[in-house]
Amino acid sequence: MALVDAGRLVALVTSIFEAAGCDKAEAGRIGHYLTEANLAGHDSHGVARVPRYVDWLAEGKVEAGKEVTAVVDTPSLAVLDGHYGFGQTVGPQAVRIGIAKAKAQGLAAVALRHAGHLGRIGDFAEMAAAEGLVSIHFVNVVGSILVAPHGGVDRRISTAPYCIGVPRPDGQSPLLLDFATSLVAEGKVLVASFGGKPIPGDALISPDGSKSNDPAVLYGPYPSGPGPRDPQAGPGAIRAFGDHKGSGLAFMCEILGGALTGAGATGPGKRFCNGMMSIYIDPKIVDPDGFFPAECADYVAYYKSSRPVEAGGEVLVPGETEARGKAKKLKDGVPLSDGTWDAIVDTAKRLGIGDNVIKATLLAS
Repeated sequence: MALVDAGRLVALVTSIFEAAGCDKAEAGRIGHYLTEANLAGHDSHGVARVPRYVDWLAEGKVEAGKEVTAVVDTPSLAVLDGHYGFGQTVGPQAVRIGIAKAKAQGLAAVALRHAGHLGRIGDFAEMAAAEGLVSIHFVNVVGSILVAPHGGVDRRISTAPYCIGVPRPDGQSPLLLDFATSLVAEGKVLVASFGGKPIPGDALISPDGSKSNDPAVLYGPYPSGPGPRDPQAGPGAIRAFGDHKGSGLAFMCEILGGALTGAGATGPGKRFCNGMMSIYIDPKIVDPDGFFPAECADYVAYYKSSRPVEAGGEVLVPGETEARGKAKKLKDGVPLSDGTWDAIVDTAKRLGIGDNVIKATLLAS
């Protein structure tokens, strides 16, 4: 296990993407958002993605230096094309447009098509919440057919993330629901393949219908150390969470995040990208009497007052685990599995980054 300083990790990842061909500002955004995912406990969308992002850039699957352009632009609605640019650039641009429209109109919708991998969608809900806005996000992953629908064994769905963010007053962290509609995100299978946290025993489904947690079901044979993992190469699939409910929500993420945005629902022969349909609501306009903040706080307290199943346990609201984990990791360091760290180091060295820069990131290993 490697323990790294969060700020130095941002700097290392920034250096990697500068060396790979991004300008300093974009490389810094990639470093920031990937590290933020690790700080929030979503290692699946964190720095474990670095080698894959670098490969995608070299292969032309994602393009540096792109910005969103408007396909449709009205006072309360925008349709934006990300031109296959890094999600860490075009995603925040789309969110800022949604925030501005919602503040002016009270309600706004933004459709983003052809974005590179957007990473942790919770970052965008946090951006909106920091501006006092509720946000809802339906996301799909075009060209990434990873998940079997309920009742099937063949892949037909992407991991199709879904996210809701709700602001709270007085500097409290927002209420934040952020999850892949698959039983696990593909990135969690990736982390497990590098020797990190194992995935649940029923997370994957083999062609014969048996359940598994062996990453080879998704990737096929892969190297034991650093090296590529192709999620399209394995014989099996990830399962949808919650049986028909999760499968149905994933289906709607494909329809709203993919088909409606113009990105396209996932399927064979389509270029990899993310589509995201986002809705932004200003509670102050919906609720001019100010009922919402106190009612929200009262319900949080009531919800958390449920007696815990285990002695000494606690009922948590959505987003609470992430906020607590981030504070601890900022103080104590970000833990990375040896496999994840080795893969980052291997990528950095291939790009000519010196050992002194790499080793400066470590607190302990």
